[in-house]
Amino acid sequence: MHPVNQDTPKLGWKQFMGVYRHSGRAISLVWATNRLLTILLAGLVLLNGILPVGIAYLGKLIVDTVIMATKSRAIADQNQAIYYIVFEMILVMLFAAGQRGIRMCRALLRAQLGHRVNTMILEKALTLELTHFEDSEFYDKMTQSRRQASSRPLSLVNRTFDFLRHFISLFTYGILLWQFSGWVTLVLVAAVLPVFFAETHFSGAAFRLFRWRTPETRQQMYLETVIAREDYAKEISIFGVGTKLLDRYKRIFNNVYQEDRKLTIRRIWWGYLLGLLGTLAFYGTYIWIATAAIKSQISLGEMTMYILVFKQAQNSLSSVLSSISGMYEDNLYVSNLYDFLEEEIASPSGGHDEGLQPGDGIRFENVSFTYPNSETPAVQNISFHLPPGKKLALVGENGSGKTTLIKLLTGLYNPSSGRILFEGRDLQQWNRQSLRRRIAVIFQDFVKYQFQVGENIGVGDVSGWEDEERWQKAAEKGMAASFIQQLPQQYSTQLGRWFRGGQELSLGQWQKIALARAFMREDADIFILDEPTASIDAEAEYQMFDYIREMTSGKMTIFISHRFSTVRMADHIIILDKGQITEEGNHRQLMQQAGQYSRLFSLQAQGYQ
Repeated sequence: MHPVNQDTPKLGWKQFMGVYRHSGRAISLVWATNRLLTILLAGLVLLNGILPVGIAYLGKLIVDTVIMATKSRAIADQNQAIYYIVFEMILVMLFAAGQRGIRMCRALLRAQLGHRVNTMILEKALTLELTHFEDSEFYDKMTQSRRQASSRPLSLVNRTFDFLRHFISLFTYGILLWQFSGWVTLVLVAAVLPVFFAETHFSGAAFRLFRWRTPETRQQMYLETVIAREDYAKEISIFGVGTKLLDRYKRIFNNVYQEDRKLTIRRIWWGYLLGLLGTLAFYGTYIWIATAAIKSQISLGEMTMYILVFKQAQNSLSSVLSSISGMYEDNLYVSNLYDFLEEEIASPSGGHDEGLQPGDGIRFENVSFTYPNSETPAVQNISFHLPPGKKLALVGENGSGKTTLIKLLTGLYNPSSGRILFEGRDLQQWNRQSLRRRIAVIFQDFVKYQFQVGENIGVGDVSGWEDEERWQKAAEKGMAASFIQQLPQQYSTQLGRWFRGGQELSLGQWQKIALARAFMREDADIFILDEPTASIDAEAEYQMFDYIREMTSGKMTIFISHRFSTVRMADHIIILDKGQITEEGNHRQLMQQAGQYSRLFSLQAQGYQ
């Protein structure tokens, strides 16, 4: 954990005021979310800012009129007092209705604004590259935005309106108090300012603590997921690691809690001590006003009004300063949202939808790539040519760079050096969406979507998301149709255990779903299969590659497999070791070289004898 005051620059006045720059944007965001509710909220806030002063003034009139009626015994004076009481009752009822209306508007806006802001965050997430998700600092920024920004913009707007409401009340209270003495107004302000400055200081400290400990909080969330999710339950139970993980979870919480505890105690203690100034100021003013009434300098009704007004003015001033302090804190959190939304994302997409040399296929020319924060290249000086209609197999140990080449080809990464050409045009010059429509891919760590079966297949091509005929065709090619027919609702069956009625599949069945997903792209020119048969038996694997040969006639196929019975079907085989090509050729050529491929093939063949 990081101590709150470590490397924490103190904010100057310009920096302090600069924090408020997002208030207008937050109000604009709420306005764009629902204009009618925003206008209604503003109107109710204005009404409730004025009404308390009218109620206080009527209180003064009631007391004075009652005293007058007591002395005169006149019916007119008695009726006048009753009229004032009824009028005050009406204002109190309006004030209560306004408060209810404000709560209603806030509740409705909270739901709509939360949805809008989360949608903005998710829309931004869709523009990110894979490298952004793998950057821990950037991921922390997105996590911070998602955790607080859906509620903070509305909180900021609410506090802005609260500030206006209490400021209006304070202004009208001030006019009444000034009639008694200008010094009362100065005492009022002087007693509240220290509390304001203390709250602002602690708000900034709480925000900096929040930002610093995001990695720890994210680790807590991950541990919650590991302990409580069904896809981790088997190993957690069998390995008996649950207690260790829970201990780590508790340890992180204790570290976080200690910082929270220190800050909370300091904040409450200083708030109490400085708040005593307000209490002393109130009772000092109380004595002052009471003395003036005793000396007949003011009436009893005026004494009642001034005491009430001073107390309410004190509350209003505290609320004004509290709103400013809260707005400061909300602006700090909202700044995370806008920092994330305005992060400049360099567009990797070119503007070309076609290649310069149709029929040239894929070319890697001296391609190297190093992952961020790594010094060792994942792949280095890779060069090869894959013409249309040919099949390429990538072979190598784990970590040899096979999947990295696939990610480079699909545009998830850009080469650190060298270039990749498709149909004679550099991938970085292609329109990213146009390029990816030409590629069908299944990754080794494919996603198990908690969707219906048909939707799980349909994600392979969004144009066929709801096309049941294409689902069925893709499922047949992916060898998934037979077991899908046996599911309760077939293609409408909910998969996974997250939702009611969900059916869990075996790993081999999930892999066939993923294969069907790749086969949704019927017009793709490039088929990429990263370990497509890892969880499928040998017979099913052979049948599947028969389907591949049939489906990819005249198209390019790249696959990664550890089974040499399928690798040998490729037209060209590349052996990778530590990110470099060590051997390449077809099966016969590589066996004649008697190198690494020949040795591995012979070892695997012995296992089947």
